[in-house]
Amino acid sequence: MEKPFILHMFTPEKNLSPFDVNMALDAGWSSVIPYTHVEASEITALVQDAIFSRGPKGVKRTGIFIGGRDVKTAMDMVRAAQKSMVPPFEVSVFADPSGAFTTAAAMVAMVEHELVRKTGIGFAGTRVLALGGTGPVGQVAAVLAARAGAKVKIVGRQLEKAQNIAALCNEAYGAGKTGIEGAADADKAELIKTADVVFATAAAGFEVLSAELVAAAAALKVAADVNAVPPSGVAGLDAHHNCIPLAGSGSGAVGIGALAIGNIKYQTQNRLLNLMHIQTDGKPVYLHYEHAFEAARLFTSMS
Repeated sequence: MEKPFILHMFTPEKNLSPFDVNMALDAGWSSVIPYTHVEASEITALVQDAIFSRGPKGVKRTGIFIGGRDVKTAMDMVRAAQKSMVPPFEVSVFADPSGAFTTAAAMVAMVEHELVRKTGIGFAGTRVLALGGTGPVGQVAAVLAARAGAKVKIVGRQLEKAQNIAALCNEAYGAGKTGIEGAADADKAELIKTADVVFATAAAGFEVLSAELVAAAAALKVAADVNAVPPSGVAGLDAHHNCIPLAGSGSGAVGIGALAIGNIKYQTQNRLLNLMHIQTDGKPVYLHYEHAFEAARLFTSMS
């Protein structure tokens, strides 16, 4: 009798995301086991308990998912988990804190696809504002766009926090290929005048781009909003919009809403959850935002 596919799901938070649990079961994992309030220092012991209990064959039907709300913590846990493996006792690991990796990947891939259609060159040389960008989705979206060639500013209510987050993104995830800057929300009216792209990544219930600012965005090509809960983060942008002309835009910008992004996000997360237990060469995979972006680009090109 074959052993079941077991996914151990770690989070530093008090609750595991029901979204992630549903996604894992839909992707073919037989059982998902939650572990809450997990600290980075506990990863080695938890991982080794998981791998040694199943044998060399059973580990191929075992995986680890890392959630939570913090990008750096999640990436630290991925690295700690990878170092804890003892070949041939190795399992695949996938990090997606707050769904930020797959959500950001989907948003950036969809915007990139539209930019290529409009300009033929994607993000290269474009000016991008990540509004409300100090959270996990904003951070990852900023990194992915910057690594694709954009000039990115993370805009937050507190300048010092935005600058610190930008520095973290450059140092920890930029791989020497980014020059992300932090900016204050108070300067948004000036920044929007030259922005080509806006990522609205603030918490639900906050409009970060008003109708007045949409009208003032003379160079705007695409605005994307990850908030599916009214009101929209971008005035005039509906959650269902998929490259629909943005109301009030004098530059001919289009909008991409949260539910359109969510469709690509869903396919991306499902693919990565499947990759963990469908390995033809038997080798484990360690998946995060870079792999999410690869998958999101694939699904966007097919849509």
